[in-house]
Amino acid sequence: MKNSTKLLMASVLAAGALASGCQSTPSNTTPSQQTITSDALQAYNWQLVDAKYNNGTKVAPLFFDASNPLILEFMTEGGNNFVSLLNTCNNMGASYSIVNGNVQLSGIRSTRMACPAPQANFDTAAAAAVQGKYSLGKGANNQPVLTITNADQVSTFKAVAK
Repeated sequence: MKNSTKLLMASVLAAGALASGCQSTPSNTTPSQQTITSDALQAYNWQLVDAKYNNGTKVAPLFFDASNPLILEFMTEGGNNFVSLLNTCNNMGASYSIVNGNVQLSGIRSTRMACPAPQANFDTAAAAAVQGKYSLGKGANNQPVLTITNADQVSTFKAVAK
């Protein structure tokens, strides 16, 4: 009797394991990835919503003035692609290209106004935040999200209508 009970229990456990392995639960926490194109970047302005160093702490200089967040504006002028960094103390921008799905910025250009410490620190942090690997996805409510990851930090931008 003991052997038949053990055999029955093993069969039930095996059938349960097989049945549960056939089920899948969709994940709502991982944004779906999209191909990076100039059209996709230029369809919106991109407002910074989060930026954290790799140790998890917030990149504080980027959030000193909540009413004027960093905004990226991608555009094409005269057949050349540019990105402007808005709400910075200095006028900042760079040419960009997309190579094998990766955004490559030429050197960031900036005016050289003598900005006070909070704004100067914001400009420095903004220049660092836009350097890295770009990825486009969809976040909550299917809203487009731009994420830029580099060796030091991850910055997340939400799409804003132009």
